[in-house]
Amino acid sequence: MSVKHYDVKNFSSSASIGYLTKLAHTLVHERAAEAFAAHDLNFMQWIVLTKLHERTATTASDLCRAMSHDTGALTRLLDQLEELGYVERKRSGEDRRVVQLRLTAAGRRRSLELTPLIVDLLNDALVDFSKSELQELMRLMNKLIDGLRAREGAPS
Repeated sequence: MSVKHYDVKNFSSSASIGYLTKLAHTLVHERAAEAFAAHDLNFMQWIVLTKLHERTATTASDLCRAMSHDTGALTRLLDQLEELGYVERKRSGEDRRVVQLRLTAAGRRRSLELTPLIVDLLNDALVDFSKSELQELMRLMNKLIDGLRAREGAPS
């Protein structure tokens, strides 16, 4: 039998895993926006460069899925990055409907130059965590994500 961690009678939204993860996400984005404010790229643009650099995304559709971002906003981000000379678009030779995205050498350099901003931000936020606590947090977050993905489309 599965354990029920929440009860309707004493549920508090501030103790909800959804609320806590959203709050952590919001705070990271706010701090990252502050860290990037003095640079030519904002945090979301840096994420795009990093996803392309890591090759976890090669098309706008890939980026939308990876970033949970809407297509209109992502198109504007890509336009800006292309204008800065950090990203190139190229039609696929196999399927002309597909536009491949590629980092330029300048985009690769800029992504790497700005990575210390995020590394410092995360290290600062995790200063009170031991290595084992961070590993456990990562394991638990991945377990939560896996559990949510396993239940996609399941009736509530």
